[in-house]
Amino acid sequence: YDGTVRAHDLHRYRNFRTYTTPTPCQFTSLAVDPSGEVIVAGTMDPFHIYTWSMQSGKLLDILTGHVGPVSELTFHPTRGTLASASWDGTVKIWDLYKREGEPESIRHAQDVVCVSFRPDGKEMCTGTIGGLLSVWNVEDCSLICEIDGKKDIAGGRKMNDRMTSDSNASSRYFTSVCYSADGSCVLAGGNSKYICIYEVSQQILVKKFQVSFNRSLDGILDQLNSKLLGDGGPIDVNDASGDEADFSSNIPGAKRGDDGTRKSKVEVLTSQVAFSSTGREWAAVSNEGLHVYSLDDDMIFDPIALTEEITPGAVQSNLRDGKHSTALLISLHLNEFALVQQVLEETPYGSIPHVVKTIGPEHLERLMQYISKCMTGSPHLEFYMQWCLHLLRTHGNNMEKNRSSYMRAFRSMHRSVQIHHDELKRISNDNRYTLDFMQDQTQITLYRN
Repeated sequence: YDGTVRAHDLHRYRNFRTYTTPTPCQFTSLAVDPSGEVIVAGTMDPFHIYTWSMQSGKLLDILTGHVGPVSELTFHPTRGTLASASWDGTVKIWDLYKREGEPESIRHAQDVVCVSFRPDGKEMCTGTIGGLLSVWNVEDCSLICEIDGKKDIAGGRKMNDRMTSDSNASSRYFTSVCYSADGSCVLAGGNSKYICIYEVSQQILVKKFQVSFNRSLDGILDQLNSKLLGDGGPIDVNDASGDEADFSSNIPGAKRGDDGTRKSKVEVLTSQVAFSSTGREWAAVSNEGLHVYSLDDDMIFDPIALTEEITPGAVQSNLRDGKHSTALLISLHLNEFALVQQVLEETPYGSIPHVVKTIGPEHLERLMQYISKCMTGSPHLEFYMQWCLHLLRTHGNNMEKNRSSYMRAFRSMHRSVQIHHDELKRISNDNRYTLDFMQDQTQITLYRN
């Protein structure tokens, strides 16, 4: 709220760059493009969107067109386009690199407070203050479907509400929305004690979670205590009562009777929700802090199969005897990363297909996770690619039948392969340009001679 955007270095714990505007203004939204080169921020007044270069800190452009505060900004996952949601009831699609003509505008019946792209960039979900989630086709900006979440997010009675939580759905709406990793579901949270997950194609509520049970927050209880309600509304709970003694104490050194306590409760709300890249976890930020929900219950040891014979010494002994399959199974039971990595890298290249065939379904997901982790920082790319190839060839049918169980590990493995692919592609392109340059220089030299 100080009119600046600050970039922090998480390794050195310092603010290395500050972005400002020509005239002071209050920012309400912020986004960074997928490449990390461009920063955009929306304002409360004068309803502009400011664009900076991350590296130089220079103000590149000012996007104008909204007639209300810019509530949220988000970049397209693969293109250089930006979606901006505003209280003026529109979502505008900006092309930051072409800027030809006016931006595409999607009009809503009410103020828009949140927007999010699907991971593949083909769909976009928006939320309004009416509790309505709208799904749009990004290509032609056509409406695909609408999900009315007003009744789903309603719940919890505030101190000043004149009606019960069942019939009071006003001021309940989603302020943050995001897609799951596969794009089939939408996670939405807002100024309510509930977070909802919807299936997009069927427009149905899959499940809703209550983020807090803290009774000191406003909006947690569905029914207020009747003794605190009068004909004109709720009675001030801080008023002195003749039937009850006042046990409040003054602050030491204070001369007045007020001890500084709150006269109103903090309202329960969710400010941000996000899915993990694997689709197995999601997180939410609320008054209570950061909440992380997961489908997996990771364990350090496997107590069912852990016996006296399963020890680190047994792993080393089997490796010396050339029993790589047995050594790998024991290391997976122990679930120690250093041991599993040692067994994987000491397994001969030609023995990988035979070792993979000895792995059962109960250890497959864990082995895939370890291979992904080892491959991320290892120079032995072809070696680990061989592991991945034979895992898919041997256990591909089982993974397809139980894809929900292996999706997290498969995504981790795919991400590790994609990182190495991008790095090799960049190096290969640099080498190709260098070779082309050397070839051209050689031709010029021969031509001159």
